[in-house]
Formats: sequence, C-alpha cells, structure tokens
Amino acid sequence: MAASETSFLIRPIRPDEYEALGELTVAAYHSIPAEMPHQTIYDLQLRDVAGRARKSCVVVAVGPAGELLGGVTYVSGPDDPYSEELREGEAGVRMLAVDPARQGRGIGHALTEWCLERARAAGRLRLVLHTGAFMPAAVHLYERMGFERLPDLDFSPAPGIDLIAYAFDLGGPSGS
Repeated sequence: MAASETSFLIRPIRPDEYEALGELTVAAYHSIPAEMPHQTIYDLQLRDVAGRARKSCVVVAVGPAGELLGGVTYVSGPDDPYSEELREGEAGVRMLAVDPARQGRGIGHALTEWCLERARAAGRLRLVLHTGAFMPAAVHLYERMGFERLPDLDFSPAPGIDLIAYAFDLGGPSGS
C-alpha cells in the first residue's frame, strides 16, 4: 500500500462529523456477514454519535485529506453511561467501526491502541469490550492484539444477540 493509503490521524470527533460517523458506523455494522436481530433499533443507537459524544469520548480516524475512516467510543469507567457492567479500574470500548471500503488497513487496530493508551494514562487496570462471534474480523483483531476471552462477562442485550467479552490487562494502575 502507498503511504497515503495507510496514514491517518486519530483525534476527538468534531460536531460537524457526527452524522457522517453515524452513517459510517451503520454501514460497518451492516457489512458484518451475519443477519443481526434488532438491527433497525440498534441502527438508531449507532447513528446517535452526538449523544455518545455528549456523554463519553468519541474519537475518529481521518485520512490525509480529512476523510473520515472510522471511529470509536472510549468508555472511561463504570460511571460512564455507555459502560457495559464495567468494574472499578476498568475502561471500555464501544461501537468501533471502520469504513467498509477501508477495512484491513490498520485503522481498527489504531483506534483500539488509542483506547488502550487512554486507559493506561488514566491508570485503568484493564480495557474490556464486547463483540460477537458473528463479527469474525473483530474477534481476530482483538485476539491478535492480545485481548483475552472472559466468558464470565458474556451477555445477551436482546434475544438473539450473544455478546462475548474480551479484556486487555494493562498491568496495574501505573500501566507497567
């Protein structure tokens, strides 16, 4: 790949990007090779980037010309409204999405690394996330990055949607 295809910047989202990230996130979730129950309802949540940005930390990956490549919601801890049962000392990841036309270029990896670094800087003990077996690319990414399965944290937010938990141990409050 040419450098222009692999270079991007991760930064906080701007309000003028909320709608575009919402549509990109919906497109990414619709590219999953499985039919998801309750997708229409979940699409409303995926599109509500403005709501997430008001309550949590949303960052985007942008290309050299400012094009939106992907985004993620970083969940700072158990008091964050987007926490999925996080415990004290944990941070989380929600709604990570990469433009389907740009997947496989390291954008999801970089967004996840950004979340890991943010959690380390905040003194978190581990970063926890949920995905599904129906998201094989995500499962592969997290396992390749060193996340470990935590079956005791698996849950089903709605009938037919079984989420599996992964965590990355950050090595203690100092991140060492």
